[in-house]
Amino acid sequence: MRNAVLLPNGLVLTTDNSAGIGEKEADVVQVPDEVVAYFAGRVSLMEQWAAGAYPISIVLHNFSGNKSWDKYLAGMEKLFGEINQPCPEITGSTESNMETLQSAMAITMIGERQVTSAEKYTWYVYGKPCVGEEVMTESEKIADMKKIWDGVNSGFIQRVWPVGSAGIAGECKRLGLRCELTDWATWKSAGPATSVLLGIANNQVEEAKLHFGKYFEEIN
Repeated sequence: MRNAVLLPNGLVLTTDNSAGIGEKEADVVQVPDEVVAYFAGRVSLMEQWAAGAYPISIVLHNFSGNKSWDKYLAGMEKLFGEINQPCPEITGSTESNMETLQSAMAITMIGERQVTSAEKYTWYVYGKPCVGEEVMTESEKIADMKKIWDGVNSGFIQRVWPVGSAGIAGECKRLGLRCELTDWATWKSAGPATSVLLGIANNQVEEAKLHFGKYFEEIN
């Protein structure tokens, strides 16, 4: 498991943060606050899936000021709208006493573990690693959340493992997998989980290939 915390009562905590990315003049990457929240939420949501859980509540930590709060909420609504699910209740706080020069925010999700089947599976990678401005300019290469969610619900995705700054090869090493991909930048950071490792049920591989199409390849 990645950055999830398992609590004794069956709840799962996941989180992701962002700094220097947003709408402030001093931000390193200039993108709408809604987009920042969407991608932070995307990482935290995939971490929930990796733990076999689904979020029931969200905590938003906003250090960018009052003007950013509603934009961050809109980003979360967009994320859950993408998978055709209602957005869980969102609570949190805003730093309004001190004006920051750069944007900063974090998303924490609280989820419940789900009972899943235990089919034998093979690991695939879906989505190309993108980071920084590439997340906006090469969005067609990014793993599609709706396709992943539909695959989980259809049962042919048995495991979800988002790729972070360690790259595909680094995550494969954590899982004890031999990475033999060709034409993939396997050590490149995948930024906000633009790539994801998926355990595909062996009896539904062809269905998965049709479902995901481009940028979907067996790891070894």
